[in-house]
Amino acid sequence: MAVGAVVEAVASSAGHTFGKPVREGIRLLAGLGVEGDAHLGVTVKHRSRVAVDPTQPNLRQVHLIHAELLEELAAEGFAVGPGELGENVTTRGVDLLGLPRGAVLCLGPDARVEVTGLRNPCAQIEAFAPGLLKRLVRRGRDGAVERLAGVMGVVLEGGAVEPGMAVDVLLPQGPHLALERV
Repeated sequence: MAVGAVVEAVASSAGHTFGKPVREGIRLLAGLGVEGDAHLGVTVKHRSRVAVDPTQPNLRQVHLIHAELLEELAAEGFAVGPGELGENVTTRGVDLLGLPRGAVLCLGPDARVEVTGLRNPCAQIEAFAPGLLKRLVRRGRDGAVERLAGVMGVVLEGGAVEPGMAVDVLLPQGPHLALERV
């Protein structure tokens, strides 16, 4: 459990836009994603993945980014606010990138999102802010690729999600598997 962790902002967009407008609240729908969002659905909605195989399961129903990343980027000269990288939920106080696959994020009293993997940012980020892609996808000291643009998940239980709601983390039983790109 992440003590003091909260939802800082929520965002959604009915269109396939790069950024998503910040909202007063969103509603998560079990097995589907964010109500009214372009990525809502049982099968994949990301356009490049639809082109490859439109029947593959949608493991990217909800995109979450930690506010601390946005602050790090601001300190490096990138002006990035909540929703601007396409995330639906901005959290504070949760090490999203350190979670294992299968961790469940409890957002407020009702909504539950299972973490499926890491977001793999695309070249559109360069149009938003030159140099940002290199900052969000880089090589670690061991030479492995590090993806820092948040995590993706599927909605286990629906419900309203609003800024200020608590975020609790439930870790899976058994061995913890590292997140991979989805």
